[in-house]
Amino acid sequence: MDQLVGTLTTLCYLEQDNCLLMMHRVKKKHDVNQDKWIGVGGHALPYESPEDCLLREVREETALTLTDYRFRGLVTFALKGVETQYMCLYTATGWEGELDYNCPEGVLEWVPMDKIDDLELWIGDKVFFRLLKENQPFFSLKLGYDGDTLEECVLDGKPLDWRKYLECR
Repeated sequence: MDQLVGTLTTLCYLEQDNCLLMMHRVKKKHDVNQDKWIGVGGHALPYESPEDCLLREVREETALTLTDYRFRGLVTFALKGVETQYMCLYTATGWEGELDYNCPEGVLEWVPMDKIDDLELWIGDKVFFRLLKENQPFFSLKLGYDGDTLEECVLDGKPLDWRKYLECR
């Protein structure tokens, strides 16, 4: 019998005044996301639901408590030589508390949405940013990487030519 292999993670983009809260991953050594810009989130702990993980990770990395958030999609990262990651992708428009910019994971910055593509992003992230921008209903996106190279992109079970998809802006 095959066993489920993989790690559950969450990622959240907080939205405010046409900006997204982004994290520049420059603080940790040996970080798979080194120098990339991503949202806030992380790995689920044993017995955590995706929402438990989301709320804990956002609180740990920003000091904010989410009050209004939406589960947007499931992103499967199939990385050669690395355990598969199942990332629950969220956006949030409501929270309580004061943002603590002193995050141990990276540098937090509000980035205008029209400047996101200018950042150092994973190619696959550009695909799901476009899906979010298009306000796609809940989606399942599989991203197959070999190192930093995106080799496979599958949206809702159908192969997606991500190069053409990203060109059609």
